[in-house]
Amino acid sequence: MRKTTSLTVRAALVAVLSTLAGSAGSPAIGAYPADQPSGVSDPCRDPQRAKNLLCPDLRIGQPSEMYLDRKLIKGRALLRATNDIRSRGLGPMELRGHRDRPRSMNVTQAIRRRGGGYALFPTQARLRFFNVGYQWGGAYWKVRNPLRFELWRIDEYGKKIKLVRTGPKQFYCFRDLEQTWPAFPRSPANMVYPACNQNPRVRNVTLGTSVGWSDIYPSTYDQQWIDVTGLRGCFAYVLHLDPGNMLFELNKKNNYARRVVSLPWRGYARRGC
Repeated sequence: MRKTTSLTVRAALVAVLSTLAGSAGSPAIGAYPADQPSGVSDPCRDPQRAKNLLCPDLRIGQPSEMYLDRKLIKGRALLRATNDIRSRGLGPMELRGHRDRPRSMNVTQAIRRRGGGYALFPTQARLRFFNVGYQWGGAYWKVRNPLRFELWRIDEYGKKIKLVRTGPKQFYCFRDLEQTWPAFPRSPANMVYPACNQNPRVRNVTLGTSVGWSDIYPSTYDQQWIDVTGLRGCFAYVLHLDPGNMLFELNKKNNYARRVVSLPWRGYARRGC
């Protein structure tokens, strides 16, 4: 009983904190237009500046390995999904954190120049030393809000009409976990960005995902879910990359992937809803 109660309290707190997070030290989700991440002109979307840069481009795979979890929180139905953040640009997505608070860092995005070296661009992104629990290895330096789990009610034509739920997860590593497209141009044969740093005392860290590689989180991992308790009807389960529009990249239009689901969940439907 004690274990179940503690899990319930923990999950409830996570959900509340995720709702409030947008107002604590970072701009509101969607505060900036697509061509002005962090409130400044995006060098990757400016033809004159971009021609000298190997800009990154993140894409997101469709939600997969979905299943209903009724064990984590008593009385709640949590629809879990695996996410696959794919790096498919001209160069890697590289973020450099610099300590400015006890447990967090500001972020500079490093974009490779065509002629060699890096161009450095300050962002509104943040890193935090975040604990995912002993089961998943403890605490890591992770990026805040690079991906959001969203559940949208849709109409008979599949068009999104109302955002009804979001998942609690806020923190992700950028790393080279799996080379998912080896033939992609400039994809390195070996891992460049390893697992995220676990040293709470470091002053600087670098996170990234190489071209042709992916950072994948399985559906069984911490907070990989949306609470769908009590919902009925047809919905789009959406994975939304960079919802706060804080990162510089070639294309923002490929930052969404979705799967149509019918609730209550009874497994994948052959023809959607």
